Amino acid sequence: MARRPELGKPEEVLSRDDLKELARNLSLLSEPAVRDFYQSAHRECAIINRGTFPPARAIQQLVQAWKTLRKWNP
Repeated sequence: MARRPELGKPEEVLSRDDLKELARNLSLLSEPAVRDFYQSAHRECAIINRGTFPPARAIQQLVQAWKTLRKWNP
């Protein structure tokens, strides 16, 4: 059975400023460190079953790490 979202608890989402800070912090790391961050975010975004979905924050972190890696390897 699908899990219902908790309505009383708003989902944590990174603000634009948080995303900019994350992008800056990732750009200061080495490529292997960013790859580790990406893999960790990817694991957190795994859809385990039909009723559970990754939090928005995890998707934002995954995308930001992907963008950083993409800049280094066009």
